[in-house]
Amino acid sequence: MYRLLIVDDDIHVVEGITFDLDLEKLGISELYTAFNVRQAKEVFQRHPVDILLCDIEMPQGSGLELLAWVNEHYPQTETVFVTSHADFRYAKEAIELGSLDYLLKPVLVSDLERAIGKATGKIHQTSEANHYHRLWIRHHPLIIESFWLDLLHRTIPSNPVAVKEKMAERNLPYTDRTTFLPVIVSVQRWHKELSPRDVKIMEYALRKCAEEIIVGSDSKAAIVPLDRGRLLLVFALGEGDIAVPEELERHCETYIDCCRRYFYCDLCCYIGKVVQAHEIPEMYENLAALEYNNVAFDNKVFLWQGIARTDGQVRLPDMNLWSTMLKSGAKERILNEAADYLDRLTKTGGMDLQALRQFQMNFLQMAYFVLSLRGIQAHQLFSDRKSTDLSILATRSVTDMMALVHHTVDKAIAQTEAAAKTNGVVEDVKKYIALNLGLDEMSRDVIAAQVFLNPDYLSRIFKKETGFSISDYVLQERIRVAKELLSKTDMPVSGVAITVGYSNFSHFTKIFKKYTESNPMEYRHLMQAMGASAPES
Repeated sequence: MYRLLIVDDDIHVVEGITFDLDLEKLGISELYTAFNVRQAKEVFQRHPVDILLCDIEMPQGSGLELLAWVNEHYPQTETVFVTSHADFRYAKEAIELGSLDYLLKPVLVSDLERAIGKATGKIHQTSEANHYHRLWIRHHPLIIESFWLDLLHRTIPSNPVAVKEKMAERNLPYTDRTTFLPVIVSVQRWHKELSPRDVKIMEYALRKCAEEIIVGSDSKAAIVPLDRGRLLLVFALGEGDIAVPEELERHCETYIDCCRRYFYCDLCCYIGKVVQAHEIPEMYENLAALEYNNVAFDNKVFLWQGIARTDGQVRLPDMNLWSTMLKSGAKERILNEAADYLDRLTKTGGMDLQALRQFQMNFLQMAYFVLSLRGIQAHQLFSDRKSTDLSILATRSVTDMMALVHHTVDKAIAQTEAAAKTNGVVEDVKKYIALNLGLDEMSRDVIAAQVFLNPDYLSRIFKKETGFSISDYVLQERIRVAKELLSKTDMPVSGVAITVGYSNFSHFTKIFKKYTESNPMEYRHLMQAMGASAPES
């Protein structure tokens, strides 16, 4: 619905127009009247006005003066002049001021309604256009983001013609002369334990911080979220813009420092070189490879220019010497050797992902070999969650690799020392057997896995210490506990069988009789007859 203001110094004209108009038909919800320019301005200041129907020549100011004021203060209002003067000068000025129509008195009702209908139509069209414009403004960053993602994923072919067509199709603010500078921002690690929801919140904070510190007032720059704490920043450059402005490096350094202090993370920025839009995927892949191979540096800005390439061949440390140190428990020497080697490789430019992986494989092979000599099963010893996580993350950086080295050496030496204490190992095995007699599976391999020892090695030291094989000891313990339960409790025989690890009742009965010369019920009756003073030995 629309609001109409009629301005004319002739009260009869105002009343006549008011009487003749079918307000409901025209969609007019509010009708205001004024008899001079001053009154008209007061109406505007009190009420919103969509359509102004105005005379030109009036005392205390003309309609043309009023229209000039309306254009300045209420430009959304549409104006129709109704005048007695067919003066070309008036008509020309009215058109220049943006009057929608110019009608001569006496005006036919049909002409007046047509002019008002024309005004309401234009208002509707403008309102709809403004609505879509607002939507476009709101979603334009998403359109740009979608364009760059489609280009990176090769949904848009990487050729100038296809890229140009998609830019025009999506109405992107770039020209044929626009070049682009890509920057990858990549989180290396979080310094706090974060839930998936917390990570999303922190990634949003990192993006907003990048908008403020790195992008700043550059309205043509795009920020594209990638994955796992990674962002792609694309700066659009015009002719004469500096390829890699020093201030961009400074902004990235400031951003890194801010994120490190306030968002509990280490990250790096990788600045590419200026390319055409269709060259962005290749430049992005180059930067991603640089990011992928950065295992040596934290919180640093990298420039694509002048990056040295390694040939993939690195000299690995003498693992025979390291194995000797691990056998002797020289923990600090191994840790110092590892730190020195990784530091030297970093300083000489030979440190990349491949080199770090080679180091990890050789180091673990050495550690597992030493453990195997002690009868310790490394795959069991390092099957816990922490060991697995550290091993997975180790090739992410030198820092993470040293965390794995510390963990592996600590655990290997501790277990080696424990295995060297035969009495301690045997006691641990006995405790495990006592606590788990109800398990169906109580094999030598299962028990050896609990103390991280090779089954053959464990069998040798267990028999040497106790005089029994592991299987004989388990059997004796099962019979001993079964006799206790039969003589001192009313537990059903089937329950006793299950308690000591026999789910098959007949098999339990057969084994029990073999070692006691009576079946379980006979043994219970015998013990009751004797007063159950003590179990039979």
